[in-house]
Amino acid sequence: MYQGGYELVGSELSMFTVKLEAQLRFQGIPYQWHFKKNIENKTIQQRSGTQFVPLLKTPDGWVINDTITIGPMLHERFYQAPVIPKTSMQRALCFILEDYYNHWMPRHALHSRWCYQDNIEEVGRNFGINMLLGKSITDELTEEEERQVVGTGKNMQDSFGLPACEVQGAGEDQREAMQQDFQSMMQLLSEHLKSNNYLLGDRPCLADFALVGTAKAHFLLDPVPRSWLGDYEIMLEDYVNRVWNLDQAGMTWTDDENIPDTLLAIMDHMVKNYQVFALTSIQAAAHGKKEFTLNLGHGEFTARSMKRLDKARLHVQDELKRVNAWEIEKLLKTGALDLYEHSAFIVS
Repeated sequence: MYQGGYELVGSELSMFTVKLEAQLRFQGIPYQWHFKKNIENKTIQQRSGTQFVPLLKTPDGWVINDTITIGPMLHERFYQAPVIPKTSMQRALCFILEDYYNHWMPRHALHSRWCYQDNIEEVGRNFGINMLLGKSITDELTEEEERQVVGTGKNMQDSFGLPACEVQGAGEDQREAMQQDFQSMMQLLSEHLKSNNYLLGDRPCLADFALVGTAKAHFLLDPVPRSWLGDYEIMLEDYVNRVWNLDQAGMTWTDDENIPDTLLAIMDHMVKNYQVFALTSIQAAAHGKKEFTLNLGHGEFTARSMKRLDKARLHVQDELKRVNAWEIEKLLKTGALDLYEHSAFIVS
């Protein structure tokens, strides 16, 4: 590979930007931050083929944006600081859990960000600082700059935020359901972190970066979801800080092929919620249906079918095949492999 620094283009309020930054920091990869300002959007989109962040510019001239593929690529390039475990069980869990946190937590992040008026002014100001001014949200602003970012939140809520929530089936009518599920996830995570520094023991993996991205860019940053945390706030802050400001010397994943009870509980939630949601969405898209209706225990909701979930599913399936995951009895018993056992659902 070409030697040199990497360039990260994104926003401090983007869970996937922060997810990628967490991995870059942990692996000690030299990188430079660039905020995606509105005035530069057209040029960036022409180069990358997408309007979404993050974008990673590599020393060899690539501009890539999907963290699902960027993560393993950087793992291979910077092998001296691995982020994917070696053992079959741990490697399989890494990719399954990354899929879960990549695609289930955005529902809570989007909902909590855009469905509450108490959140809009502060979020809008922060987005404006990144996108309009090209500055960090920690920078001081002049009076003129403060005037420039006024109204950004309301504009983004109407043009992007609320429609994105509807796509996820996480609109304003789902407040009680979203908050209850959020509390369940935080309780499960809190129990697990009482005896584990990270998801898979004493070293973070790709799944940890996905979880940290959402926590740092949404739940600990936006006022509304932060207010939901209650007693879990310190737990989540400590976890993020362990990933963000760590010295990886002596850090290892467990070689134990047993799955801790606390992680089994997290996986049970994953199977009964995210994986049911994903499979229903994938099957709806495969049958040409734009929407589907589902009840996961908190009442019915309607969401848009998403073809990209099948692409992510096949990516995980490929990794599971590499380690013969269906031969690991303890993993098979969890039901976590069921989503990934089928061939492609979507015909593009």
